[in-house]
Amino acid sequence: MTATDRSLSDAIDRLPRALKDAGFRGEVTRDSALRAAMSTDNSVYRILPDLIVAPRDAADVVACMSVLERPEFAHVPLTARGGGTGTNGQSLNRGIILDMRRHMHRLLEVDPEGQWADVEPGIVLDDLNAQLRSKGLFFAPETSTSTRCVVGGMVSTDASGKGSRIYGKTSDNLLGVEIARGQGLVSSLSAAPDWAAPMLAAAETAARAGRAAFIKNTPRLNRRFTGYDLERACPEEGGFQWWRLFPGSEGTLGPITRIRVKLRPLPKEKRLVVAGFASFRDSLAAAMPLLLDNPTAIEVMDERVQALAEEAGLLGRLPETLRPQGGEALAYTFVEFNGDDAAELAARIAACEARLQGLPGIRAVHVAAGSDEIRDLWAVRSAGVGLLGKIDGRSRPVAFVEDCVVPPETLPEFLDGFLDILTRHGLSFGIYGHVDVGCLHIRPALDIDTEEGRARLVQVSDEIFELVNRHGGIFWGEHGKGVRGAYLEGWIGPEAYAALQGVKAAFDPSGRFNPGKLVAAGAPVMGIATTPFRPFNAPEGDPLEKAFRCNGNAQCLSYAASVPMCPSFKATGDVRHSPKGRADALRAWHQDQRTGEATIDEADLLGTLDTCLGCKACASTCPVQVDIPAMRAAFYAEVYTRKARPLTDRAMLLAERLSPLMLRAAPVIRPFWPLARRVVEAVLGVTDLPGDLAHPLPRSARISLAELKQRALPERAVLVWMDWFSALYDGATQRDVYQGLTALGYAPLFVEMLPAGKVAGDLGDRAGFAKMAGRLVAALRDGAASGAPMIGLDPAFVMALRQDYRNAGLDVPEVLLPQEFLAAEVRRGAMLPQVPGGALSLFTHCTESTGAPAARKDWQEVFAALGLQIDTPATGCCGMAGMFGHKERHQQMSRKLFDMSWAEPLAKAEAAVATGFSCRCQTERLSGMPMRHPLGLIADRLK
Repeated sequence: MTATDRSLSDAIDRLPRALKDAGFRGEVTRDSALRAAMSTDNSVYRILPDLIVAPRDAADVVACMSVLERPEFAHVPLTARGGGTGTNGQSLNRGIILDMRRHMHRLLEVDPEGQWADVEPGIVLDDLNAQLRSKGLFFAPETSTSTRCVVGGMVSTDASGKGSRIYGKTSDNLLGVEIARGQGLVSSLSAAPDWAAPMLAAAETAARAGRAAFIKNTPRLNRRFTGYDLERACPEEGGFQWWRLFPGSEGTLGPITRIRVKLRPLPKEKRLVVAGFASFRDSLAAAMPLLLDNPTAIEVMDERVQALAEEAGLLGRLPETLRPQGGEALAYTFVEFNGDDAAELAARIAACEARLQGLPGIRAVHVAAGSDEIRDLWAVRSAGVGLLGKIDGRSRPVAFVEDCVVPPETLPEFLDGFLDILTRHGLSFGIYGHVDVGCLHIRPALDIDTEEGRARLVQVSDEIFELVNRHGGIFWGEHGKGVRGAYLEGWIGPEAYAALQGVKAAFDPSGRFNPGKLVAAGAPVMGIATTPFRPFNAPEGDPLEKAFRCNGNAQCLSYAASVPMCPSFKATGDVRHSPKGRADALRAWHQDQRTGEATIDEADLLGTLDTCLGCKACASTCPVQVDIPAMRAAFYAEVYTRKARPLTDRAMLLAERLSPLMLRAAPVIRPFWPLARRVVEAVLGVTDLPGDLAHPLPRSARISLAELKQRALPERAVLVWMDWFSALYDGATQRDVYQGLTALGYAPLFVEMLPAGKVAGDLGDRAGFAKMAGRLVAALRDGAASGAPMIGLDPAFVMALRQDYRNAGLDVPEVLLPQEFLAAEVRRGAMLPQVPGGALSLFTHCTESTGAPAARKDWQEVFAALGLQIDTPATGCCGMAGMFGHKERHQQMSRKLFDMSWAEPLAKAEAAVATGFSCRCQTERLSGMPMRHPLGLIADRLK
């Protein structure tokens, strides 16, 4: 440890107490799992911070700054962080990470008449616009990461995205900011306090000195250069708009605590035209002609991204005419039109369609009008960045030259030069982007673990930088600079750069704000090859491989309560309790095992894994399918070879293994279960276990494993398989499914239960899982040999067969969800009886919604065939998730998740059913509303 490191470490040790004594009310932690989560973003870099500080409001930020301005802490770096979606290490640094997202996410004030709003920097873009929608207003910059990027981060990188030709960048939609210092707050919307006058005067002097050189060296493009914008800060009409220096400054001028954003009226009408072209070249060539129709946005994606979208099943959202036929590759152009006059918009759409039909390479054109269809189609394009991260192999697309902007008319020539460079270096790539403003996102594939890959990173970056300059463009057109700021001085020239240094010195005389980024005096800035890289690949076949493949795209950090991924993050707002955070911690732990370092405390990692509900939404919804439950099991398998398992886990493993015996002994145990349950709850630290043991169905409704091999099955037989928990405790659903299928004309037979080993698999008991899974697979094969269709009673059981078993290399016969079986019957022409009754809301299990995306649609199809229209609310996790919601230590999170996602739609439902046992248990215990399985309600209404 160097003297500098030792000094920083000593200061960090003293800071938590100093902050508390100063009245700081937020969280201050050195938790190693959280620090690991904060050490990465959506880039290939990794810098481990020393302390995470999460202020609750602007007063907390002032309190923090007042402590840091003391001489003993003057050398401690401070970097504000928002959503962590930066692609070039923007918010990665040593020292303190100021987590503005955790608590500072409020909409503070809205003026509908003045069309502005004041927000805290941690508010998520989609959240802000959702709150503004009822007022008919929106904040215009539309990013592909809108579900998790925050407005503070958008300001710091001057983000832009779809529609920027019309709406501009974030800086074009700002009206002012408030910043914090130890003496207090400084707002651009009110008179500056006296103590701030010297700081602002020094910044103005530097800005004016470099303004002319700044203007001379920055191209006049729609995606204008920002970050220390000397031109706008010193307008020609006079005055000094110091706040204009902050957009694009990436935290190097200090923390922002309040932002006034300009709002725009929501357009009354929106249309989307999607065109399929034979090649990306044809798609790109269409851009300039299409601009004649003045669309809001024109976006493209090339054949490679299209192929990835097809592999991911996303092209099912496209109308049939737009889907590739017979292995054909297509490139897509998305053209959006917004406005208030439906007739005028229709004329523009008609002109666009006619123009498209005359363009070379056109294959298909589709016009979407409904908001749901428009959202689904845009989701195909928005998924591009995540899909590129899913590419197999050690070399994967890297964001380092991906947001260059050139004049749109030079785009084809620029692309030729770009592709020549990549071809010469033997690099593959995928392309998507905003052709209407001359911005293409091109991510070359590199293996960053190798010296060759890192050298190529520098070579390609240098060559593309020169290419952009030759075309009069900007190297950093959309995603900020980060460590690519190393190119800034050579690009903007010495005179303008000296002015930027003067501005930096005025606001940050000690050089502590995000040091090493963009602008520095007397010290080198971080570079694209000198900044520490995160480990890129795990050894082949390593069970933690997906942790290394996590690229920080952070789709898992969605705040929408109706989206299943990720429940523990939604409940806590804490990134360590997200798939990204857990992947970061697992990757760091894996590296520690290899290097002997100790960056991760195992207790911290166990803590963050404990809050995972095991819903597996990450395994199916994450673009690179980072399966945290599977990796948690691998971690447990290693850790619990040298540590004792918790008592609750040992009890659950034993209960699963012995469940066939318990089922046979149920008649003896049943009278004593209420007393035994209380003892079990007290000993194991659990609560609200099922109150009764299930009564068996009539013998005629059951079939033993021996009979399955020998007995001839009745006509229209359906084999129903159960997990051990449903077999022991969910007699009501067994009756519901039996009676429902019978009422529909089938002959259901419930197969003798064999435990699936799900608990063993989840807890890393590999041997136990293998033994139980092997027995069940053999029985399932016997069932399949009978020719009868097979369904699973509970969605979690079916998803375990499809996910866990197949991941373990087991060849599992097809076991359907009930609605999959019935929907297939309807499609084959089966006539179902008409069911009387009123409106109905059907709630699906979160594992089912993500693992079988058609689950709700299948139920709608089944109920439509029965003569009923149902509502299937989009919900996240109910908070139960097997045993998770029964554990005492999880009660707060479990209840919060139910309140966030299920409570409101349940309260609105006239009648409600749910497919999952966990969901029904949670609903009854927290709302007092007993819920049935859908097939039980069907049976009742047909009586």
